[in-house]
Amino acid sequence: MRVEVDRTACVGHAQCLAICPAVFASDELGYAVVVGDGTVPPEHEDDAQEAADFCPEQAIGVSR
Repeated sequence: MRVEVDRTACVGHAQCLAICPAVFASDELGYAVVVGDGTVPPEHEDDAQEAADFCPEQAIGVSR
């Protein structure tokens, strides 16, 4: 599974970081970034999907 953040859609709610801090972080302006290269470790896939599902701006893309 891979995730990416649409930086033009993210407004910095940080819900993804609260749900899945192993995959998401905040940049210096408070916007979401993906930790690493976007590949989600298997043990964090459910949380990463939940973060994408609950993003208020739907700024997280998920591919399998």
